[in-house]
Amino acid sequence: MADKPSSGEILGIPYNFERPSLGRLLSSYWQPGKGMLVEKPFGIGYTLNLANWRSWIVLAVAGGLYYQQTQSAAGGSDDDAPPESDDGPVEVIVDDD
Repeated sequence: MADKPSSGEILGIPYNFERPSLGRLLSSYWQPGKGMLVEKPFGIGYTLNLANWRSWIVLAVAGGLYYQQTQSAAGGSDDDAPPESDDGPVEVIVDDD
């Protein structure tokens, strides 16, 4: 039986299941001559290249959105919030003309 390759591409998406070394991990996230996305050191797909300034903007926006979401979930006071509704009975009047 043939040995399966541990790295390559499927439908244009790279994969790599070789055990990563520390040097390969560090060098894969910092590639100054490359674009914003680079191949992951382990797994399937792409990751951010931290040597590219656009990656830092993506991280800042994602961090800001996460912060905003956690603050609103923590029960921040919202003056425009609708009043709490009680789940009591509701009277519905149907006018048959």
